[in-house]
Amino acid sequence: MVDKLTNAESLVKLNELNQNLPTEQQWQITEGKLAKDFKFKSFIRAFGWMSQVAIWAEKLNHHPEWFNVYNKVEVKLTTHDAGGLSELDFKLATKMDLLQS
Repeated sequence: MVDKLTNAESLVKLNELNQNLPTEQQWQITEGKLAKDFKFKSFIRAFGWMSQVAIWAEKLNHHPEWFNVYNKVEVKLTTHDAGGLSELDFKLATKMDLLQS
């Protein structure tokens, strides 16, 4: 079982996650979920990235909510078992950013 982070803990983690990202590429906490929009050069690159993330999500047993149209992928992360944000959300978000590079 994964523990839910407090609001204060989530904000600390969010600041750490966004530390080296340009403003337009930063994560946000929206409606209790960690959210970010990713943009790629083409559909195939967006889909390839989603495939890579899917492998990591499966390894972590933590699956994103996402929506894809052409070259854009909207991502929302939350840990349903914990009832909110947990370490897993920030771990997967970090991996998503690394795989986009």
